[in-house]
Amino acid sequence: MSSTPVLDPVRTLQVEVWSDVACPWCYIGKRRFETALAAFGHREHVAVTWRSYQLSPETPTGPGRPEAQALAEMKGIPLPQVQQMFAHVTAQAAGEGLAYDFDRTLAFNTFDAHRLLHLAARIGGSDLADRTKEALFSAHFERGADLGLTAALVDLANAVGFGAHGYDDDAVLAFLSGDDDADAVRADIAEARTLGVTGVPFFVVDRRVAVSGAQPAEVFTQLLEAGWREANPIVTLGSADADACEGDSCAI
Repeated sequence: MSSTPVLDPVRTLQVEVWSDVACPWCYIGKRRFETALAAFGHREHVAVTWRSYQLSPETPTGPGRPEAQALAEMKGIPLPQVQQMFAHVTAQAAGEGLAYDFDRTLAFNTFDAHRLLHLAARIGGSDLADRTKEALFSAHFERGADLGLTAALVDLANAVGFGAHGYDDDAVLAFLSGDDDADAVRADIAEARTLGVTGVPFFVVDRRVAVSGAQPAEVFTQLLEAGWREANPIVTLGSADADACEGDSCAI
């Protein structure tokens, strides 16, 4: 009596993305990755985790200031050159359906925004974390919100649905006034250094295959497919020397 072979269950791909809320290429990379994921045949078996990274941890906390001015001072480059850089990235963003407005964008310290993302993941899982990440990107790059203000983060948390998970405005304010999840943010940043991450966005599948930068969607498709092959290799059953046709001829 023959028995039916039992195959291992399909493994879920664990995709981790290191990024910073104030990174324009990170938002573009998120959109391009989403394009690839939407077309991926096994997308229901992909879990995405957002990891923290700070490009400018030395940025003062508190209210933000004009992004162009801050970048010109930080990099020591003329303001017209900064504006040319912004024009280029704005055009790239437009190609992904994003409406960047650097005339309104404000430089701010992103640490508390990252803490809010960790809270979102804890109380609402990946769905709330993704909505929060999207809202932070859009508020910063498209609407010119001052995310350096605690009140702006509280309003954003309310808008994406923290209240449905037990965190009303007062609870979010209390969280942001403390230091909960600060260690989680620092751990992400330290782990990025361990992995050799020097720029973001940085996408890693199962800690085996990685892509750096806001690559075209086709590259993210290759990343997902490579990760899938690694995680779910094809199992060949039966004898390797069974009759089969090969090439352009077949002996019968």
